[in-house]
Amino acid sequence: MATKLSLREGFPVLVLALFASLTFVLPAQAVEIQRVTSPGGIEAWLVEDHTVPLVAMNFSFEGGSVQDPEAKQGLTRLLAATMDEGAGDLTSEDFQARMEELAISISFETGKDRFYGSLRTLTSTLPEAADLLTLAVNEPRFDAVPVERMKAQLSARARRNQTDPDAIAGRALADAMFDSHPYAHATLGTVETIEGLTPEDLSAHHGKLISKSALTVGVVGAIDAETLKPILDKVFASLPEKSDLKPVAEVEPDLGEEVHRELSVPQTTILVGLPGLKRNDPDYQAAYVMNHILGGGSFTSWMYEEVREKRGLSYGAGTSLSPYEHSALLIGSAATKAERAGETVEVMLEQFERMATDGPSEEELRAAKQYITGSYPLRFDSSGKIAGQLVALQNSDLGIDYFERRNAEIEAVTLEDVRRVARRLLTDREPTIVTVGPGQG
Repeated sequence: MATKLSLREGFPVLVLALFASLTFVLPAQAVEIQRVTSPGGIEAWLVEDHTVPLVAMNFSFEGGSVQDPEAKQGLTRLLAATMDEGAGDLTSEDFQARMEELAISISFETGKDRFYGSLRTLTSTLPEAADLLTLAVNEPRFDAVPVERMKAQLSARARRNQTDPDAIAGRALADAMFDSHPYAHATLGTVETIEGLTPEDLSAHHGKLISKSALTVGVVGAIDAETLKPILDKVFASLPEKSDLKPVAEVEPDLGEEVHRELSVPQTTILVGLPGLKRNDPDYQAAYVMNHILGGGSFTSWMYEEVREKRGLSYGAGTSLSPYEHSALLIGSAATKAERAGETVEVMLEQFERMATDGPSEEELRAAKQYITGSYPLRFDSSGKIAGQLVALQNSDLGIDYFERRNAEIEAVTLEDVRRVARRLLTDREPTIVTVGPGQG
């Protein structure tokens, strides 16, 4: 059988090397975005660059794993795994062989709130790539044999997650903070729910999810607007106008619960959860800078310094912001010896309290902003990354000029902004704490 093409896994080594060699670096300020609308009304954001003969397209549809029914968790993830496993009159083997022959990559994946797809192709094979993508988006086959093969792969991963401390901790945190909300569902699904999924489930779910409703498209590379327009119509114009999505409620994460999952492993994994900020919150950039200082800045962050460098409690400790469409989290994480788990949690909570009461110094703020603005061009060192950024900007409604504004917004964050958002996020809130590992004693 032909090797399944994906830029993330299983992509033939020579082809992967070819695509890697065709990347380019564009400063964020130099990215000129065109708003392209096809005759059929499909809009895309385009960055035209003819430096290399490569075209990258990313796109997304409204509705991700939150649309999975309770008893069919993993359905959207399986949909992503099977949409390129045969389409139209091409079987799975034929479809994969055709992509491999032409050095084309088509892949799909899902998040909590949106369903994503991508195309990578050389300009010389763009017409064939557009044909294959059109089939995959509009006419996936969901034949029994490849569906069962993909189910087996996802089930094996779900089974491994049952003994993986990070996966167990993540599931426990989601359960504790989101309770019965769909955000608590396992995006991958469970061994039991995956087993029950059928080709008929996939076909019905595809009909509900894949539509022009809230479609966003980003395209980067050696292609102009007039060439792109008929491709947009070919791939997307025949889709239904509206998705058939169930409404998803806003949810405020639950706080104050302490959860321990017993697991016979050398270390204890720790997660500390608090509510965060959505991406469109006016305080988000200040929160982003604050998080960098607190734990997002790796070797320079407070968490790393206090947990690892000063006390040797963990190889690494940090924090991250996780904005969703209907909620948001701020998560601290670390792993340590079981007998020192309590001490590690205390040190982590001390950093939260220190940020809420004292905040950073002017020098720490200056260094954080310098790093954040200086590293921003790394998000633009390949066509695929830029295409992904174009989709993300549209999904978050940040505006077509965001690349030009972003660093100025970071530079405008003041010490009082950081201290204000720290008080907003960290004061008078009892975090949810999850530990996974040996008994704590």
